[in-house]
Amino acid sequence: MTSGNNGASTPEDEDPFGYLYADGQANGAQPPSGGGYGYGYPNSVNRTRSVGQRQYGQQQAPAAPNGPYGQVPQQQAQTGYGRPSAHYQAPETLPGGAPTSQQPMPGHSGGGRSGGPNTKGLLIGAIAVVAAVVIGIAIAMAGGDKDNDSGSEASATPSTSQSSEPSPSSSGEADVKELPKTDAKALALGGSAALTSDVKGAKADGGIYVSGFNQVGSSVTWTVNGIPKSGKYSLYTGYSVPGKDATATLTVNGTASTTPVGMDNYAHAKEGDYEKGWTQTYNYIQLSKGTNTIKVSCEQGNQCDALIDQLWLVNGWVKS
Repeated sequence: MTSGNNGASTPEDEDPFGYLYADGQANGAQPPSGGGYGYGYPNSVNRTRSVGQRQYGQQQAPAAPNGPYGQVPQQQAQTGYGRPSAHYQAPETLPGGAPTSQQPMPGHSGGGRSGGPNTKGLLIGAIAVVAAVVIGIAIAMAGGDKDNDSGSEASATPSTSQSSEPSPSSSGEADVKELPKTDAKALALGGSAALTSDVKGAKADGGIYVSGFNQVGSSVTWTVNGIPKSGKYSLYTGYSVPGKDATATLTVNGTASTTPVGMDNYAHAKEGDYEKGWTQTYNYIQLSKGTNTIKVSCEQGNQCDALIDQLWLVNGWVKS
């Protein structure tokens, strides 16, 4: 193949660069001029126009009256800029063309709702989390209420008044070692005091108690060994009165107390009924470490009509 005109009868076979070759120049090929009109050969088809030169909706004159084809271009069927030709066919109207309806995108529901995260599932999960938090708070509050209730019960302050059945409690100075306790038969008796067991209800071993205590000068003395440390103690006295109150004098280590042993009718026994009058009372005392002497006696000014069956100690000054 050589440059220039090789006998082609159509503009497509013309070499637009024929003017660059010697044989093309020999056949009359010329460089394009006037803004690029023609391919370089004489009578070549004019395919280019300057910007704005083309007129839409008008019959176009042939580019070369004596062109190879000699045909006049058909009139453009456009009535305005941007409108399709009357001969234009949309791709969807052709066989095997584009689909005529818009296909739903993946993730879109058929009901026209837009795709996205499963909001229903997220809502259910959020509700479950909130419910779990509320339940945990309720359980924590219920447990706190129980703790508060138990704390309030433990912090109740016992009464300091005497009663028919005082509870031996400690003031915080309690020692784990059990403190001494004695029955009537282990006491040293003085005056008209004597041991007997005629009246039922005594808690001492064998039901033995001290009678004859209602005479001035009568006494019971307890020598206490094994006191673990010096300090505060409470002395308990088990007794019975015949439906009326009684008193006695308390002496510790030779020193008489200004507070008498108050043997009141806490059992509410009828007058003369010793059997129903058994109860107990207590006094606050100070003891030394080791051995101590405790004496309960009927002195002038006392009302001593009582039976005595036991004496025992509680560590600290009781509060109930």
